[in-house]
Amino acid sequence: MKVLIVEDETPAVEKLEKMLRKYSPEIVIAGVCTSVEQSVKWLNNSENQVDLLFMDIQLTDGLSFEIFGRTEVNTPVIFITAYNEYAIQAFKVNSIDYLLKPLNYNDLFRSMEKIKLLRENLPANKERMQYDELNRVLLQMNKSYKTRFLVKIGDHIRSVKASNINLFYAEGRIVYILTNKQNKYIIDFTLEELEQHLDPNIFFRTNRSSIVNINAISDVVVYSNSRLKIELNIEFEKEIIVSREKVAQLKIWFEGYTKPT
Repeated sequence: MKVLIVEDETPAVEKLEKMLRKYSPEIVIAGVCTSVEQSVKWLNNSENQVDLLFMDIQLTDGLSFEIFGRTEVNTPVIFITAYNEYAIQAFKVNSIDYLLKPLNYNDLFRSMEKIKLLRENLPANKERMQYDELNRVLLQMNKSYKTRFLVKIGDHIRSVKASNINLFYAEGRIVYILTNKQNKYIIDFTLEELEQHLDPNIFFRTNRSSIVNINAISDVVVYSNSRLKIELNIEFEKEIIVSREKVAQLKIWFEGYTKPT
């Protein structure tokens, strides 16, 4: 594994290098950058290819987050910093982990084992780790799904079990849920957000405007142009047509298999 260290304090660099050698003698330190400017130049060089970045956040010429706005970074990142207030911002970029200084070996070991586990779950033909692939695997491995949704009814707030929701559907910018008892409520989620929160074994995004619960499907009918129409076991005033690009995925899902999103 080849790594790049972005850190402006020499003792911190030396400590990290020592810990990485302890973890695995096969790790190669491909470079050390001490500033945002130097990091951008290093990453912009197509000859510089690494599998993992270690980044301090506060560098001599600014915050390392600026790097992501000035160059494309597809490599996973482990942030190591003395400040915990940047954690949320870190996970909006390519962060796989967020470690606080003073760094200890046990924390680093756990982070490296996470990376190792993620790599083992990548397809066998992948020679290098790409952040989007690792993140997809990480989500699948650690994913927990929403089991309830809050809805507002007048001045009251109620909790609706996800298992009791037959359909999520959008009308313009408003997203509704339709329960197995035909109750209709507005929820404060987009369908894109819901795809990340719902169990893919149970829920399927049929098209741009609906997500259906497998337990709510009474029939799947062949429709025009090889598309499919889903019929629910409750009344719904609109047709649910599976978009053409989703037909193959739905057949796999309906048979009992799911793929990472």
